[in-house]
Amino acid sequence: MLKPVDLTPISNILPKVAAGESRAMEECIAKHGGLVWTIIRRYQKDTAAAEDLVQEVFTEIWKKASSFDPAIATETTFVGMIARRRSIDFLRRQGRQPGFEPLTAAESMPQPVNESSSVGCDPETVRSSLATLPSDTRQLFQLFFDDGFTHPEIAEKTGLPLGTVKTRLRRGLITLREQLQRLGTSNMTSAS
Repeated sequence: MLKPVDLTPISNILPKVAAGESRAMEECIAKHGGLVWTIIRRYQKDTAAAEDLVQEVFTEIWKKASSFDPAIATETTFVGMIARRRSIDFLRRQGRQPGFEPLTAAESMPQPVNESSSVGCDPETVRSSLATLPSDTRQLFQLFFDDGFTHPEIAEKTGLPLGTVKTRLRRGLITLREQLQRLGTSNMTSAS
């Protein structure tokens, strides 16, 4: 059962929390718990999520207790603002997460791979397709795939901007994939 919210001025709990006094946080929770719970329940109807959010709020109060200034606001206002901000942040985080629906048993089973959808290439075909790429792209491919350099290392080694390195590698991969798909399609039609 929740206690009614006490709105009378509360004396010096947050400075005690900031000073790390023992039992100060317990006193803070006892005094402000009802207020925090009430604010959070306005934003969060799920009890389990609300309980998690209460813990987040009191953790933030503990971390920010040293920034409390009684000349700016009362402790109740300070605690209430933290609870409100945390509640709104929680809702925003929830809004950014995709909704997941449970899968049926049939949907959760892996589907067999369609062998005809993959393009089979022998190493010689890949080498001949690589030879058609511009020399600067081939050099980037060698540094990335053969030598194992990262994008920033390639940029430093070649003097190219990082974005240029990434763009040329990506475009080269797209071009190579298209060539291999064309070769795979023409090989499949000539074999039939």
